[in-house]
Amino acid sequence: MPHETTETAYLAGGCFWGMEDLLRRIPGVLDTEVGYTGGWLENPRYDDTHDSKSGHAEAVKIVFDPAILAFEDLLVHHFFRMHDPSTPDRQGNDRGTQYRSAIFFTSAAQEAAARAAVERVQASGLWPRPIVTQIAPFSRWWPGEDYHQDYLVRYPNGYTCHFMR
Repeated sequence: MPHETTETAYLAGGCFWGMEDLLRRIPGVLDTEVGYTGGWLENPRYDDTHDSKSGHAEAVKIVFDPAILAFEDLLVHHFFRMHDPSTPDRQGNDRGTQYRSAIFFTSAAQEAAARAAVERVQASGLWPRPIVTQIAPFSRWWPGEDYHQDYLVRYPNGYTCHFMR
């Protein structure tokens, strides 16, 4: 059955391989794509994201059905559990601004939901340190190279530092 209404989220939380692999399994998620957003360089490539050369974060574009999965639930029950949002510019062994935790909102409703989600998760005690997730307006999406797309589907034993907490 075709989906009459979809919504798109842009989330960053470390290496995009592991995030995409967990996000694709969530009921209501229709499509995922890894790429780059949040920076200033036009047409960034993977090597451009290191050492803050582009300002971009490794991110995942998620198309989802809001009738099945509310944006705030995507954040509270999934995004904030699959990475450590209390470590600035780092996830696992991956370090640098490209690995920052960020929510790039596309509407006032998404911004409000993101801020509410941060408050809910901080109050939950799941993360004892303050959440440092950046909440910023979405500007432009740059798809990642083909070899990054669906990486852990093609290489199931590949590197990931993401898991559900």
